[in-house]
Amino acid sequence: MKASAKNMSNKLCIGTWNVKTLLKPGKMQELGEELVKTQLEIVAIQEIRWPGTGLIKKKDFSLYYSGTIDQTGQASTGFIILGGVINNVTGFEAISERLCKIRIKSKYNNMTMINMYAPVEDKVDAEKEKFYDDLQTVIDRTPKSDTILVLGDANAKLGKEDVYRGVSRKHTLHEMSNRNGEMLLELALGNNLTVMSTQFQHKKIHKGTWLAPDQMTLNQIDHVLITIKKKELIEDVRTMRGPNIDSDHYLLKIIVNQKLPKIYYKKNRDFTARWDESNLKNPIKLQEYRRALYTKLSKQKQQQGVEQEWEQIKSAITEAANEVIQTRSKKQRNEWWDEDCQLANRRKNEARRKWLQHRTRASNEWYHKKRNEANRMCATKKKE
Repeated sequence: MKASAKNMSNKLCIGTWNVKTLLKPGKMQELGEELVKTQLEIVAIQEIRWPGTGLIKKKDFSLYYSGTIDQTGQASTGFIILGGVINNVTGFEAISERLCKIRIKSKYNNMTMINMYAPVEDKVDAEKEKFYDDLQTVIDRTPKSDTILVLGDANAKLGKEDVYRGVSRKHTLHEMSNRNGEMLLELALGNNLTVMSTQFQHKKIHKGTWLAPDQMTLNQIDHVLITIKKKELIEDVRTMRGPNIDSDHYLLKIIVNQKLPKIYYKKNRDFTARWDESNLKNPIKLQEYRRALYTKLSKQKQQQGVEQEWEQIKSAITEAANEVIQTRSKKQRNEWWDEDCQLANRRKNEARRKWLQHRTRASNEWYHKKRNEANRMCATKKKE
């Protein structure tokens, strides 16, 4: 039974997605448009392959990211915040290119989300152990009162072994755990966490999160863990196959029964106007401005108080400047991302939907053709 829109307003919708890369032209804009279509408010993303750390603010979303300074094209993780949830963010910490965390102010207990991108199965054990040691340190440093949510690409297959049944339950897609799966389950056991991505009964297509290169094998390697005492907060975890960013991973959606308090900031703040510098340097415009200001001041009535007198003078200065000097227009960024790019991506996504419905060689080739056309279109537009 689907939750009504009224009930959904009391829930927090979170996602995790290995997007592969945001370095290609138009990928950030495309990702933002895809996520805006969903009801997700916070999305942990992996393998964005960006160097450095920081915050990027766009019109529809904000992106916190964690990468490396000296290595480009590597892992990198981050969080995309959509809507007013950005006001609930109390802190972000970039630990490494494979780990970062964000703290969210909630109604009762604060929530700490840890975004992970674990090494793949064929990496050496030393690298995997280093990753899980770092993850353990992050968990240890999290306040005990916080609800801990660990999510992301764990590259872990979780099996149905009896020893782990209490942590992973029975709805996992795999029969046997791989080495990464064992390490993830051991982490859960040692920190009073439980795996929620394998505890809901869904169809196979709504459990799998990664499609192998043969386009047939579906694995469940992206996972969500939560403090075991708070497991009832998570109402559902399932794959969303609709959103597309040309990744071999599917978007994983988590519904959390956790209402966030609304935090408002004062909007009536005084911002310094950015006046047009060319008019400020133009003697004719300055002379015209002085005449306009003199006319406005001469028409004002005398006030009794100093504060009222100053408000009149300030209003006259601002009005004259707006009429003559005028403000500088805001420089538009990403002006190359136009209707042509959006149309090319819509055609690509339509081809992908047909391929998901009918997995034939012809539909697969058509989807790849439309994907290449969209990528070339964005690259050409940005270059121009």
